[in-house]
Amino acid sequence: MRSRTLQRAVGALSLIAALAAACVAPCGPAARAQAPAEIAVIVNKSNPVDDLPLSELREYFLAERGHWPNGKGKVRVVMLEPGAPAREAALRLIYNMNEKAYVSYFLGKKFRGETLDEPRQQTSAADVIKFVSFVPGAIGYVRPEEVDASVKVLRVDGLAPGDPGYKLKP
Repeated sequence: MRSRTLQRAVGALSLIAALAAACVAPCGPAARAQAPAEIAVIVNKSNPVDDLPLSELREYFLAERGHWPNGKGKVRVVMLEPGAPAREAALRLIYNMNEKAYVSYFLGKKFRGETLDEPRQQTSAADVIKFVSFVPGAIGYVRPEEVDASVKVLRVDGLAPGDPGYKLKP
């Protein structure tokens, strides 16, 4: 009798361990709902730019280009704070970096005097949208379903979020 109880307990623990190993990263419906399917790049509505090649978009986010074309003002990049799923997607898809590489990159640029400002950080998508809507040269990102009429969504390589082939989706 004891051995059967022990066998069941060992079996249950083995099942729990297997499920835990299969679910190293957060999983389940809540985690899937948090992970962005894609990100939308947003700019201030007064910005005349409607479409950017991905390579040029990267240059703005990497602070390699500091001004919009045709003298349309200084670029102000805004990011979500570390840990946000959309930030992780932006780091991977726009920057081609992880969080550690991003921090090192901007520390190096500051140390070398190549930039004074790294991208600003906001705590929520609503704050990113508010910042972009109030700052004429601002550019940021949110999930497409979070966009409102106060900002403009840029096309990337001629494609908008939701279009087949859109490059800013994990």
